[in-house]
Amino acid sequence: MNGRKVSVGSRKSELAMIQTRSVVRALENIYPDCTYEISGISTTGDKIQDVALSKIGEKSLFTKELEVALDDKRVDFVVHSLKDMPTTLAPRMIMCAVCKREDPQDALVLHSKHDGKNLADLPEGSRLGSSSLRRAAQLKRQFPHLEFCDIRGNLNTRLRKLDEDGQYDGIVLAVSGLERMGWKHRISHVLTPDVCLYAVSQGALAVEAREDDIEIHTMLSPLTHINTLIRCLAERAYLRCLEGGCSVPVGVDTQFTEGRLQMTGGVYSLDGSKEIKQTMTTEIQLPASGSTKLVSFNGFVMEERFLPIAKEATQLGVNVATKVTEMGAGTILQAARESIEQKEK
Repeated sequence: MNGRKVSVGSRKSELAMIQTRSVVRALENIYPDCTYEISGISTTGDKIQDVALSKIGEKSLFTKELEVALDDKRVDFVVHSLKDMPTTLAPRMIMCAVCKREDPQDALVLHSKHDGKNLADLPEGSRLGSSSLRRAAQLKRQFPHLEFCDIRGNLNTRLRKLDEDGQYDGIVLAVSGLERMGWKHRISHVLTPDVCLYAVSQGALAVEAREDDIEIHTMLSPLTHINTLIRCLAERAYLRCLEGGCSVPVGVDTQFTEGRLQMTGGVYSLDGSKEIKQTMTTEIQLPASGSTKLVSFNGFVMEERFLPIAKEATQLGVNVATKVTEMGAGTILQAARESIEQKEK
């Protein structure tokens, strides 16, 4: 890799650039002789700011244009928030690294007039902004006295709408995004999983490259944090089995400690009236040694020694999805999809 010039693709938003620069800094520590050039690329999701994500009716809202640039060889790899990635990757693409996950939970950010309050304390009819049907469905269920409204825009825009426009009493955002922007002080409360299960792969950054670019695979693979990869494989398998996406209310919580992977999966009706949750565990021991040859599994590059536990984690996600389906999740999700499709017309 000595002396190579590496072209990196990123969304143009401030948060996306911060995330991409963090990946580049990690690579600079490993390959200091390389030079890196970041190209900002606008995606469909970035361009359409006045329509709810669930109503746009298109997959890969924040990734398609990045993958086109990758396929055209304008960039060598691209950095994504893994939660934005469809569970089935585009042809000729592969995930070469999954970086250490930041806090995956959601956070409540309140207007200053509500300082010191929590969700239960907010007055009847208080308006909470969220771009996520998953968040709204879970919070409607627990706090029916609140009104949930769609809010779009990057983090800067959403906070301005909260602080200056007077449209909202609070907004719900990812903890990881606020922390990466240096705005941890804006968090009024962190929503723990018993209040709100988080999005699949939320808080994790993934690096995508062309499937046939073995040199880039080798370059990026040291960035993978295996604990994060194992958790995200389980979560993505769960979502893939449910045929879900960012437009349906599906949430998760995974914990991987001391050889035990635990996963909770939830499915919710859009109005929050129905909830199905299931928790399962499996024993997973990280290998002390083994082949470091790179292999691919379910669209991810990893060292061969991690392949057995990757399969175990994936099976856990499948098992949880199978169980919630047996409990009636399919009916709830189908009703949600039909409602969303009706609104798109």
